[in-house]
This record gives sequence, structure tokens and C-alpha cells, in this order.
Amino acid sequence: MNKIEKKRLLKVRKNISKKRPHFKRFESWRFVRIKDQWRKPRGIDNKMRTEEQGWPKSVKVGYRGPAAVRGLHASGYEEVMIWNTADLANVDPETQVARIGGTVGGRKREAILAKAEELEIRILNPGVEEEEGDFEDLEDDEDEDEEVDEDMEEDEE
Repeated sequence: MNKIEKKRLLKVRKNISKKRPHFKRFESWRFVRIKDQWRKPRGIDNKMRTEEQGWPKSVKVGYRGPAAVRGLHASGYEEVMIWNTADLANVDPETQVARIGGTVGGRKREAILAKAEELEIRILNPGVEEEEGDFEDLEDDEDEDEEVDEDMEEDEE
């Protein structure tokens, strides 16, 4: 499949997703004890199962997206989970992007980011990096405020 076709199918998938209803579990809106996550309605008199008007839609195969782009990231690349630097060896930068696991800490995350940059692998969730220059600017501002306060005290005397 070429890039143009993949891009077209991703747009088709996005449009299908916009029209797809949020599938609710039967009577989850009525009882607190019933969660909103989907379960197939199975009761003999269940109105959702018999698809009566006025009841929420049920999951059907027609709501699926195109098979060629199913499971891909919105960018069109395949996602690969990463937990350490060794996992980056299994990532193909041409067709895949990496997502760092949620339990990975800061030190290992930095090592993964450095290795990924070296291998030219795109990371979906790199995390926020703080700039060092911000704190120095704040200290300078405090010194200026003290000088202004001293000048005001001298003027009052």
C-alpha cells in the first residue's frame, strides 16, 4: 500500500470514528453499579438486543474502519511499546514509532530518548523537559526587586 492510499484510508477511518456512537452497556445510565463499558445485551426481552427504536446502538461490524489501517497510530505508523533501551533495537524507523511504557522512570526515560535520537526513532510520549535557563532569570528578577525596594526606602527618608 502506497503513502497516498494510506493517508486516504486514515482520513476515512477518522470520518467513520466521528460518526461512530459511544456504545453503552444496557441500562448503565440507570444504575450506578453498572459501568459504562460495553457488554453485549443478551436478555430475552432486551430492547437493545432486538434493536428497537429509541434504544442505544449495539456494536456491529459495519462500524469498523478500513482493515489496511486498523490498529495504526493516527500518523500512519505502527506503535511499538518500549520499556528499556534494548527494546529500541526491534523498532523499524521507516514503519514504526515507539511509545515508552507508563512505569518507566525519569533516568531510564532519558536514556531511551538519547538512544532513540541516535537511531532516529520517533517517540510518541517523550515527556516534558525543563529548560535550565528559566531559573537563572528568576534569580535576576529578585535582585532587581530588592534594589527598587531600597531606592523607595531612601526616597521616603
